[in-house]
This record gives sequence, structure tokens and C-alpha cells, in this order.
Amino acid sequence: MKKTDTFGYDLALRVVKSLNILLVSLPFAVCWYLAYADRIASPYYARGNYLVVGLFVGLYFLYGRVYEAFLISMNPVSEIVFSQGLSAFIADSILYVVIWLLTKHLPNPLPLIGTLAVQVGLSAVWSGLARLWYFHTWTPRRTLIIYDQRQDMEQMLDEPNMRRKFNIVERLNVEEALSGQLPELQEVDAVFLCGIHSHERNLLLKECIAADVVTYITPRIGDVLMKSAQPVHMFHLPVLRTKRCKPSPEYLFVKRVMDICISLVALIIASPVLLATAIIIKATDGGPVFYKQLRMTKDGKEFLIYKFRSMRVDAEKDGVARLSTGVNDDRVTPVGRVIRRFRIDEFPQLLCVLRGHMSIVGPRPERPEIARQYEESLPEFGLRLQVKAGLTGYAQVYGKYNTPPYDKLQMDLLYISHLSIVEDLRILFATVKILFFSISTEGIQEGTVTAEKHTDSVTSGALTNTTSSEHTSPKVVG
Repeated sequence: MKKTDTFGYDLALRVVKSLNILLVSLPFAVCWYLAYADRIASPYYARGNYLVVGLFVGLYFLYGRVYEAFLISMNPVSEIVFSQGLSAFIADSILYVVIWLLTKHLPNPLPLIGTLAVQVGLSAVWSGLARLWYFHTWTPRRTLIIYDQRQDMEQMLDEPNMRRKFNIVERLNVEEALSGQLPELQEVDAVFLCGIHSHERNLLLKECIAADVVTYITPRIGDVLMKSAQPVHMFHLPVLRTKRCKPSPEYLFVKRVMDICISLVALIIASPVLLATAIIIKATDGGPVFYKQLRMTKDGKEFLIYKFRSMRVDAEKDGVARLSTGVNDDRVTPVGRVIRRFRIDEFPQLLCVLRGHMSIVGPRPERPEIARQYEESLPEFGLRLQVKAGLTGYAQVYGKYNTPPYDKLQMDLLYISHLSIVEDLRILFATVKILFFSISTEGIQEGTVTAEKHTDSVTSGALTNTTSSEHTSPKVVG
């Protein structure tokens, strides 16, 4: 792809994505006019009908953005179809409630169910054709990697989807790039600056911008902290002011109300499943139903987290804490495998949310001893304790089970630097997608507890943390 094609590239993508919105919205419009428009209490004229269809278009587009449903160059067809299907399902469901209010009686859901099936089918056709069109029209970008500490970027770009978008033509250490070995930037379409210190990075960034080359930067911790900086004017100069995270009282109040309401509703809806789970666990081996473990939340405050017990009672009979090795861990009971698979074991944590120790959205809580090990190699790890721990968060939605701890920390800090109710809602809705995705439940090898190698599987699935094992001491097991 040539840099002179940038405008045409952007325009073509917008047209193709707009076509998807049209294709998915058309079945709903037909369904509305044929099945529901004439049955509402006070039938609309044309403008009212347009408004209902427009509401669907807006909702589908909004949720499509949340679930990254239009990234045809980055996501495989299966994920695109799933994301678009989920977006259409939510939009159809909300419109069903709207139709219910307009008709003043419970409408027949079958037309909308059929509509959803058609929408998913059209999404599958569009996704396949759009991907074929994209990679047939646009050749992989000639890519230069300049690195300091992130030499693994090449491995990330070597994933099948990335390989079709980026063609790595050269790799340079930052010292080589600054010593005059930087190639002619007009010969590449994209540059990745990976883990480079700010001074050297800024020098390279200026050259890339001057050459009109798209530049991707993997940030360092300091860069993420600067995201929360506020511009002020002092000494007749623009000054950036940073401080420890101090959310407004309004945000804290609304967030707490959301936590209480969501937790109560979730516990009430899931109560039959939770009761059945408790009975089955108790009947299986006679051991305790719950286990509790010490975790850390805001400002390093320690609290007991609750889960359904998924391991044998004697999982750590020698008193030594061990991390889970994943689905193949022989300490996990048959019942435990099932409740872990569907994340039922995590639901008791909603009680921690009600008590105020946790929030629905926030960095996942870590064990004090593991946190200390992290801080040996990541002194900044404690910065994630500026807010309450959460059931799900930025790292849980956008990370993977094997995401390095340094990157997970950056994700948590990025969330902290942009606290808002809108961001919380976006993460909450995005969590719905990964709950239905087939995710890895891998743990780590027994004894691998250093900060460099410790991984929390919660980063690949919401409400999941399989790196922590269940202790049998009175201090840990309830």
C-alpha cells in the first residue's frame, strides 16, 4: 500500500463498513414494518417509523464499536461474525423492549428471532467477502521495527492476521537507528517503536512524522501515567500537571450505586444456579462450599475474597501455596472443572462488591505475597492500587492469558488514567463478549511465581483467576 492511497483506503473502508450496517439494519426494518409497526397503540407516521429503525442503527453501531465488530483487517471471520451477532442481538433485544412499551402488551418475539438469524447470516457473508476484498485490494504494509526492550514485537506481528497486514522488511535496535543506519523512511509504510525511552523515541518519531509514515508506539509506564495529565498555564507556558488518581465524588457515588445494583440483580438471577452449586460441592466430598483468600484492593488494603471451592480439600496439605497449573491440575475436582469452565466459582465475589471491598470494574485483586514478588521486578506495580479491585477490567477484556505482567500493568494504569462511568460501561459490555468466547484456562507451571513469568488467566476471561490455588489452613479456607 502506498502512502498516497491513504485517503482512498480510509474512504473505501468506511463505505464497506457502512454497507455492513445497512445489511444488518435492513432485516430489522422489514421486521418492524411487517410485524410490529401496525400493532403499536398509536401507530406512527413515516417519521416515527424512521426513528425506530434509526434507533436500531445507532444501537448496532454503538455496540459494534464496543465489540470491535468492524475490524476486518485485524480479526478473523469467526470473531467478526460473533461480535456483529452479539451487537445485533443486544440491539434487537432493546428494540423488543421498546416495541413492548409501544404496543402496551407483550409482542410476539418470533419475528425478531427470525430477524436475528437473517442478520447473522448476512454478517457471515459480509465478513467473508469483506476480508477477501481487503487483502486482495491492500497489500501488507512494508514495516520497520525499531526496538529497545520489546524484541518480542516481531512475534506478535507474526500472528496470521497480523502477518497479512504487516510485512516486516527490517528490524533495528534503537542504537543502530540513531547511529545513521535508519533506512529511507519513504521506502516503508509503517514503523513500530517498541519500548524505546522517551528521548530517543521522540527523535525517531519526528522523523517518521516528517516522512508521513504511520507510526505505532508501544508505551512505557511513564507514557501511560502521562495520559492523565491535565494541561494548565503557568509562567506563560503550557504545563502538564499529574497527580495520584482522585476520582470526583460524583463518579464514586454513581459507581457505587452501579456496583450495588448490578451485584444484587446478578445474585438474584443466578441464585438457583448458586444454590445448586453449593449443594453439589457439599454432597460431592463433604468439604466446605466456599474458600476465601487474602487479596489486596485500594491503597493496599487487604480483604478476604470468596469463591466456590473447586479443588480438593487437601489441595495444599503441606501448607505451601501453589499456583494452579490450569485445566490439567489434578487438584481440581470434577465439579470444579465444570464451575471453572462456566466461571460459576467466581460469583461469590459479588458479595465482596456489595461489602465495598471490590467494584464491578477495576484491576483484578492480587495476593499480597504475589504482589510483593511482582514489585521486585516491577516497582510500579503498586500504582494499580489507586482504585478498588474489580471483577473485570481493561486488562481482562483486552489482554490474553499470556500477556506479560508489564503489559497488564499498563492496561490497568490506562484504565485508571481515564476513569469515567462511560468507560466502566464500555468495559462491562465488552466483558459480555469474552464470557461467550472459548478462552484459555491455562495456569502456570508449579513453582513459577516470579513477576516475569506469573500470569493471571483472568486477563483472558472475565471473572476468572486460576493462578491462585485453594489453601486448607483456617486462614484461607472458609
